[in-house]
This record gives sequence, C-alpha cells and structure tokens, in this order.
Amino acid sequence: MVGANTYQVVVEGTDETEHRVIMGSDYYKHLSRGEFTHEWVLVQVFRVLLEHDACASIPVEFDLEEFIGGDVEIESKIAAHLAP
Repeated sequence: MVGANTYQVVVEGTDETEHRVIMGSDYYKHLSRGEFTHEWVLVQVFRVLLEHDACASIPVEFDLEEFIGGDVEIESKIAAHLAP
C-alpha cells in the first residue's frame, strides 16, 4: 500500500512493469465480499487483466473501479478467480 486505497503493483515477466492502482473501499468490498485481502484481490485482478489484454494496455496509474467497474465479464472472471 502506497497511500490510502492506493497500491503499487509490480508485474514481473519479460518486461517488468509497475502500476499504481486506486481501489476504493466500496469497490474492494464489491469484488471481495470482505473475504479476501486487498493484496489477493489485486493479484487476481491483474491475472484477469493479463488474460484479457497485454500488459502494455494496462495503464500505469488508474482507479480500478473506473477502469473495470461495470464490465460484467471481467468482474465475473475476478469472482471466479477468487472463488475457493
């Protein structure tokens, strides 16, 4: 956590990238149902985003809710990744 609701995410691979992600508490609760840590939710979010798009298409800095909020397909995939 970098600041209030702000996280630094490092994606390792051929080219390492860093992303600053804002995940508001209401959207965190929406995605996690309060069952998972913020960090685990972000890991799963990035797994889904990387399956969906190339890392280059993920902004360096973004508000998670503004970026994917309302995209039922992506939110469903995140929920599936979080499911036990």
